[in-house]
Amino acid sequence: MDPHSFLPVVGIDVSKATLAVCFQVDQQLKHLEVSNSKAGFQQLVKACGKYCRFVMEATGTYNLAVAYYLHEQGGQVAVLNPLVIKRFIQMHLSKGKSDRKDAQWLLRYGQQQAVKVWQPEESLLVECRQLEQVTEQLLKQKTMVSNSLEALQRQPVISKAALKRLQQLQKALTQQVEAVEAELLALLEQRFSAEILLLCSIPGIGRKTAGMLLLFAGGFTRLDNYRQLIAMAGLSPREHTSGTSVRGKVRITKMGGALIRSKLFMCSFAAKKKNAACQALFDRLVTKGKNKKLALIAVCNKLLKQAFAIVKSGVPYQEDFTSKLVLNS
Repeated sequence: MDPHSFLPVVGIDVSKATLAVCFQVDQQLKHLEVSNSKAGFQQLVKACGKYCRFVMEATGTYNLAVAYYLHEQGGQVAVLNPLVIKRFIQMHLSKGKSDRKDAQWLLRYGQQQAVKVWQPEESLLVECRQLEQVTEQLLKQKTMVSNSLEALQRQPVISKAALKRLQQLQKALTQQVEAVEAELLALLEQRFSAEILLLCSIPGIGRKTAGMLLLFAGGFTRLDNYRQLIAMAGLSPREHTSGTSVRGKVRITKMGGALIRSKLFMCSFAAKKKNAACQALFDRLVTKGKNKKLALIAVCNKLLKQAFAIVKSGVPYQEDFTSKLVLNS
């Protein structure tokens, strides 16, 4: 008999140090807390068995080790967007929060809803994501040093030694960012050489953005449509307006993807001039009186639609062809 033909569900609430586990034995709920370590994973499997559907939330890096371990043991793993579970709990009008309760809700969700089976990413992509995280940390440090340098230069008395040290640190961080980005791009070009060439055919997208987009989308292999890509990037625009007099700020649903958003936003300035479809969209929205930032966000979305269509089809950018691909995707 196939061990996966009927799988009991196990809910796992993941934190940095511990795993709160909820499972059923003879219709009775059981709770278990183990450490977020290999010893804890072994305890978990001993208590629940290998052949289960383990349901957990995506919690940055904290859920990866247990997900990999359970997958290797032969279990099915489902890694859910935390927003999905939050809405599921709200739908059932539940209040109060604890690790035990969250594990129980994850169990209930896995029992009641169809879940997509998680598969581990290939090791090269995992390495690339680690390099990307290093880049983000270096950029944050660089911003802090730049702010300190600007503040120092506004002082009435300036220490030459302090100024020199900050300038040296700024230069070193700039070099580090460039070095890590070069290493990252080299790895991405090794894995996605054909896809990067396809994406670079889109006016407004360069090699660096093409590589980062492929990393962000995991090579586009697990996406069914461009709307999923836009949602992942958190680029769904919202504009608050009331009549003709109240013009609110444009906001986007920032659910993640900050780095790719900033890259795409920079690309949108070139795309609205060089990319015919993006230019037409930008001009049309501005003519209608839309906020320019909203129009640029729409250009970012258009770039994502084009990228999805081109990578999936394997056909380079063509002005008259891309729109048909996007419409049919």
